[in-house]
Amino acid sequence: MKHLYIIIWILLFGQSMLLAQQDPQYTQYMYNMSVINPAYTTNDVGRLNFGALYRSQWKNTVGAPETLTFYAHAPMSPSIEMGLSLVSDKIGDGALKENNIYADFAYILKLDEKSNISLGLKGGFTTFETNFNGFVLPEFQDDEAFNENLNNTFPNIGVGAFYHRNHFYAGISAPNLLTSKHLENRDGINRIGSEKIHFFLTTGYVYELNQDIKLKPSLLAKIVEGAPLTVDLSMNALFYNRIEGGLSYRLEDSVSAMFNIAVLPALRIGYAYDYTLSNLSDYSAGSHEIFVLFDLDLLGLGKGYDKSPRFY
Repeated sequence: MKHLYIIIWILLFGQSMLLAQQDPQYTQYMYNMSVINPAYTTNDVGRLNFGALYRSQWKNTVGAPETLTFYAHAPMSPSIEMGLSLVSDKIGDGALKENNIYADFAYILKLDEKSNISLGLKGGFTTFETNFNGFVLPEFQDDEAFNENLNNTFPNIGVGAFYHRNHFYAGISAPNLLTSKHLENRDGINRIGSEKIHFFLTTGYVYELNQDIKLKPSLLAKIVEGAPLTVDLSMNALFYNRIEGGLSYRLEDSVSAMFNIAVLPALRIGYAYDYTLSNLSDYSAGSHEIFVLFDLDLLGLGKGYDKSPRFY
């Protein structure tokens, strides 16, 4: 229970560099773009895209975070794409739960025959719930932050921009712009539980070595006030447009191995493992991440993943 208390304190109330973990980490961010950036589009007319990603972080650590994301989106017209996205995050055995539920809207501006830029907006709400019943705090018996359970709902909005052309994409986004306070100053006690705005920068390129092999370098940077810059550098190789594998490095935090396969033309599944490089490796067996992507061909056009820059 002491370790669970420490984990929750770090992820919820910690200051300075600890604020970087308010928003979940994603190793396979290139397959989770709709959650990070509301402006992400595929321009895949006639196709409804679904995606789900589950992450178990710091396995075997008491109270370690678990994150589930889900999205669905589809073009409504050549210039409009809409969808839904969900991020469900929990710490401990229900000690802390947070859900972010959004509707996503993207407007596409065609720059030329080979490139366009889209502007996106998220709108929805965040639910925040704590359950500290039965907590025994061996060293902090008078900690006011754990004396009351919370169950709150907050509105939230996010924005983004996404550019892509043949074999290249780049995006910038802030999925949560409203800095709602989970805990407040009360009875002279400063209770620090407010959100921080996280900025995401993403970019990627596809090098075609030949008809059957493509290299896909990509980058994600996360910026938040009062915390160090988080940078993920990834390199994947795609074989025969079906099997993909790669490595990733998160600056001063972890190294990762990734693998995914198109088991059907419209169904792709993947897995990633993170090996922790920080001192947390003494307590953690690493992090695991799985995703499933599915395309529903509404018009029977029979195209694969050709138009999305993730799958070139």
